[in-house]
Amino acid sequence: MGFFQVINHGIPLTTLDEMIDGIRRFHEQDKEAKKEFYSRDNSRKVIYNSNFDLYVAEAANWRDTLRCVMAPCSLFLKNCLLFVEYSNRVMKLGQTLLELLSEALGLNRSYLEDIGCGEGLLMVGHYYSPCPEPDLTLGTGSHTDSGFFTILLQDQIGGLQVLQQNQWLDVKSIHGALVVNLGYMMQASLPYL
Repeated sequence: MGFFQVINHGIPLTTLDEMIDGIRRFHEQDKEAKKEFYSRDNSRKVIYNSNFDLYVAEAANWRDTLRCVMAPCSLFLKNCLLFVEYSNRVMKLGQTLLELLSEALGLNRSYLEDIGCGEGLLMVGHYYSPCPEPDLTLGTGSHTDSGFFTILLQDQIGGLQVLQQNQWLDVKSIHGALVVNLGYMMQASLPYL
């Protein structure tokens, strides 16, 4: 698996900070305001829920999640310009990363984009509310991200870990940096090579 942090990515620090604050504000608002988005129907463009894997996991995760399909063609957040601005900038960064990865693999610069690796954008905003009995919790379960690669905006609280050579390592939170996970991309076979 491959992880690295990107700085000087062209997304203003104010936009990153506003995204973190916006996700926090969404989760901390009254439950009546969030009710219209609450669902376990994965075909919806916007979903808010707690413990998305509640019925299949051995233990419940202590988190709430706002999940928004931003690309292709999501216009549901037309009133939330911050989400649109952030998603446009992340898509541009993703296209740059796909070009660099294509070149690193010895391929034409547009190869990964041409085979569809950059066609979607799913934004997920997790919120970990204070736990009344933290000594009884295990934290979030280990998982593999489902996308070709993941671009993660981490807050300053930290807590993100990666598994490398059977050892969990903390990912230091760097203000303004984005964490890139190439895990699935590195495991995926590229049948068109």
